[in-house]
Amino acid sequence: MAEASSNTLNVKAVGLISGAHLYSHFYILLLPPLFPLLTGELDVGFTELGFAITVFSLVTGLTQTPVGFLVDRVGARLLLIAALVAESIAFIVIAIAPSYPMLLVMMGLAGLANAVYHPADYSILNGSVGEKHIGRAFSVHTASGFFGGFLAPAIVLPLTTVIGWQWAVGLSAATGLGMALVLVVGAGALQDADNRDEADGAAEGQSGLAVLLSVPVLMGLLFYVGISTSGHGVSDFSVSALGEMYPAALTTLGGVLLAYLFANPVGVLAGGWIADSIKRHDVFAAACFVGVALPLFAIAGLDLPLIVVAAALFVVGFLNGVVSPSRDMLIRAMTPPGQMGKVFGFVSTGFNIGGIIAPPAFGWLLDQGSPTSVYWGAGLVALLTVPTVLVTGLQGRRAATRWAAEDAPA
Repeated sequence: MAEASSNTLNVKAVGLISGAHLYSHFYILLLPPLFPLLTGELDVGFTELGFAITVFSLVTGLTQTPVGFLVDRVGARLLLIAALVAESIAFIVIAIAPSYPMLLVMMGLAGLANAVYHPADYSILNGSVGEKHIGRAFSVHTASGFFGGFLAPAIVLPLTTVIGWQWAVGLSAATGLGMALVLVVGAGALQDADNRDEADGAAEGQSGLAVLLSVPVLMGLLFYVGISTSGHGVSDFSVSALGEMYPAALTTLGGVLLAYLFANPVGVLAGGWIADSIKRHDVFAAACFVGVALPLFAIAGLDLPLIVVAAALFVVGFLNGVVSPSRDMLIRAMTPPGQMGKVFGFVSTGFNIGGIIAPPAFGWLLDQGSPTSVYWGAGLVALLTVPTVLVTGLQGRRAATRWAAEDAPA
């Protein structure tokens, strides 16, 4: 893909891609707030429901890197539209035919569709937006995803109290088909350039596989694993954990989680401006993760009023959001030209590895009657992420210097 010139800003493309990304996160958080109901409806425990999330993440993780290669080879637009349609259908089927085996099958289909979003989105963004605006474009894209995560419980929990969980999930999922139609209508604005020539040129010095197995990209993968594992603990299991820690209604507990989910996109938008104005994205990200861990430890270790828990989760959500554009800038800085789809597809697999590990682990902690362990665990993982981001930044700077020297005229 030919990257955009420095001052290019395709607002329509950023808007369309961000709309698709909103639905990616919307679907991820459509079912977890309903886990306290689904344990009875499907006659399973939290561990089994966590495993359903693992199936989603496992399928995405196994297919996201091959999809990244496919994006670089054939383009992103049609793949992105097909993914949105497939994921919408998967959640509609879960609502229409509720059973645990069907849940597992449809979460597998949804995971396959989810594998398309990151490699396709970042490939198009890097072809549509120039260097001068890319941090803010990343922030809008990421904020839209977090906003989708905020909307899911905000919509599905109130709807469930009125029309039941099946209608709530089915109707919510059906709106994704409308977004797919919007992408079809606006597809001409998406700069889906042919990557093949540049990808082949880059391969003269370094194959795509060699890039993925390089130290900076592997460290970026571990960085994403840490972000995902901590985030899954908070977003997927806060309603269930807090329900065992505090005598409150499901909608009240959902409101506490919404403080975290609302703060995510607010932080991302602020983080976009920061990412465009700083150089050491690794140091900034490391400081944010320390800031994430401390409120989580406070929730776990102190007997806080529920309103203070909501405030603490707001801080956690804001810092998780602020760090996201810097995260993307770290990966972008160490990616050779023509390799954007596969590299972002590969490191984004770290999200899915975290999604494979975290849900059954945190679900098991809940089944053992240890709700505070959800927050101890999420905070500890946030701290363990600090060295990975610092090494990612260091290795990325070295790799960028080396690749620049290789590309220089003899």
